[in-house]
Amino acid sequence: MRQASEVELPARISYAEFGERFVAHAVTPARIDAAVSGLAGPFELGPFAVGPGKLARVTVRGDSGAPTIARAGSEVVFAVRIPVRLELTVTLGGRELKLAAAVDIDLTLHARTADPLLVVIDIPPITKRAVSPPVIRAEAVDAEARVLLEPTAKMIRKEVADRLNAMLSEPEARRARIFDVEAISAGEVAAPGDLARFDWIDYAEFGRRFLPRMVTPARVRAVAESLSGRVIDVESQRAGPRDAAEVTARGVIRLPRVTERTGADTVTFDMVVPVTLDVVVDVRKSDHYHAEVEIPLVLVTRTAAPLLIVIDVEQPDASQIDVRLQADGLRARTIGVLGSMRRRIAAQVSAAVSRHLADPSLRTVDVAARLEATRLHESGDSR
Repeated sequence: MRQASEVELPARISYAEFGERFVAHAVTPARIDAAVSGLAGPFELGPFAVGPGKLARVTVRGDSGAPTIARAGSEVVFAVRIPVRLELTVTLGGRELKLAAAVDIDLTLHARTADPLLVVIDIPPITKRAVSPPVIRAEAVDAEARVLLEPTAKMIRKEVADRLNAMLSEPEARRARIFDVEAISAGEVAAPGDLARFDWIDYAEFGRRFLPRMVTPARVRAVAESLSGRVIDVESQRAGPRDAAEVTARGVIRLPRVTERTGADTVTFDMVVPVTLDVVVDVRKSDHYHAEVEIPLVLVTRTAAPLLIVIDVEQPDASQIDVRLQADGLRARTIGVLGSMRRRIAAQVSAAVSRHLADPSLRTVDVAARLEATRLHESGDSR
């Protein structure tokens, strides 16, 4: 089999590489920022009992700042640091002590894929180890109050971690970290589903599932419909004894028939392209014939760099192309000439169809461009 198009094809990539590239392109630092934006803002904790005999009471007012986000050694892993400023009121024996503290929360976020076709920003539970030891400041601390600083610092790390975990567990916050790719591709709003549990799939399985969602029978039929009505000109040929006959043909592509293959390793379609030709054989006088040509093509989808889905078209040999000839009128004295021309007519008609299919816009889905369009739509950009 030969490729129908002589256009240089983009480099093939595996489903796994395609899936990871898709996630890396879809989950940008801006999306990460939106996913953790619910952690920013004021909160209150306490009161808590601390110190010897748990006699001191501590209340906390906090304010989470804007996170800093950076990719962490991988396009799908992000390091996030959230600064938190705290005001503490410590009550002991009728006295109030005002303290200020600062901590940083360090998170590692993974963009993962889940069943059926989800992209999830996965945030592991925050432990107190993710909260930096607080730097506590006070204008004056006597010896009695100083003994409260260490247990207060431990309490802060635990309670801040617990508070952020509770905020991350809220349904709205979880929803902001889940993207239903199938629903987005269809322009629909996905149902929330079970936000607490996921059946993880690897990037290869994600890529494998993504292809049939994008290259649907309807999309391939649209390619077929774009061929219908296109004109085919067969180059003039000499044939017969001493090349005395000149054969010319002109026709049109009719609506191709498309069927999807089942059980194939990738998304594959069979497409039969029917072409109707008017054939003229000129040996001193022109004889006219009607030809019905059927070209069987195999359309195979694949993933390609940088983030494309390409429909490759396998062109058949001329012997696989059905050419049926019928004389117009009673004259048929040159039908023998046409018989020797069948393979050349078949090859030229097939090549002409291939030139129509060489248009990359017919056979290529730019997934990155579609993702960009989705981002513009979500941001409200009307351009």
